[in-house]
Amino acid sequence: MILRLIERTGVFLVSLVVSSVLVFAFMAVLPGDPARVALGVNASDEAVAELRRQFGLDRSLPTQYFDWLGGLLRGDLGTSYVSKAAIGPQVFDRLQVTLWLVVAGMIIALVVAAPAGTVMAARHRKISGLALSAFSQVGVAVPAFLAGILLIVVFAVRLGWLPANGWTPPAQDPAMFLKQLILPALSLGLVQGAVLTRYVRSAVLEVLREDYLRTARAKGLRPFQALWRHGLRNAAVPVVTVLGLQLATLLIGAVVVERVFVIPGLGSLLLDGVSNRDLLLVQDVVMVLVIAVLLVNFVVDLLYVALDPRLRTAS
Repeated sequence: MILRLIERTGVFLVSLVVSSVLVFAFMAVLPGDPARVALGVNASDEAVAELRRQFGLDRSLPTQYFDWLGGLLRGDLGTSYVSKAAIGPQVFDRLQVTLWLVVAGMIIALVVAAPAGTVMAARHRKISGLALSAFSQVGVAVPAFLAGILLIVVFAVRLGWLPANGWTPPAQDPAMFLKQLILPALSLGLVQGAVLTRYVRSAVLEVLREDYLRTARAKGLRPFQALWRHGLRNAAVPVVTVLGLQLATLLIGAVVVERVFVIPGLGSLLLDGVSNRDLLLVQDVVMVLVIAVLLVNFVVDLLYVALDPRLRTAS
């Protein structure tokens, strides 16, 4: 088990280094001069050269990369080329908003997918199971931003139950925070829940065909009792893989959903940086998203070991 943990930790660290190189290289080859963009097209060459020196853009690319990487390790994300403000506090503040949205969306997805997928598998030859399966297929086909727009039209515009956009920190007004969180979290969670439901159904169906579950039923347990006592843990192993991918998808999907609901999260910060050609800001935000995705995958690897005893005894 210890060797497996060391192996997965090594893979995680190597993936971080490779990802940082790729992100830096991609931003470095983009056309355009950040100093020229920051000062405007009418700026003199001397002013542009001075700003390039201040930003460190006149140094070699390897030097720039190691300075940027060292700053990441220290928690210093540098200074914005456009606003001249420190990037770290902006990213930290926006990341908290995005995490609220992603966590709420994942909770909704799990609440929808776990019971729905289990019922679909247990009743896959009955009308109720087929109806749920058809409904989940429709949910898979709907993108998160479209679900958000539909939710706004129904619950904000026509019914007036919830606000259509905006964001209030939970410490400032918890009630308004929850109201403004519901619709964007639903737009993310329902769509991802529909996708996750299909995987839960497949995993539970696979478990239902196992001999040990037939034995449990032969001993007198009802189908759901046998599944609850002996099957769900085994069914959870493949679902955890998809759950990690779903978290990554939620992070990326939040970029668009934050625009739809005018939420000041990490996605909005990224899109603002792209529109302003603030390359260092974009580079930092992309790297934070990459780190989050890799960290989720690393946690999923650890959950494998916790869920499957065979992995703890292997090698």
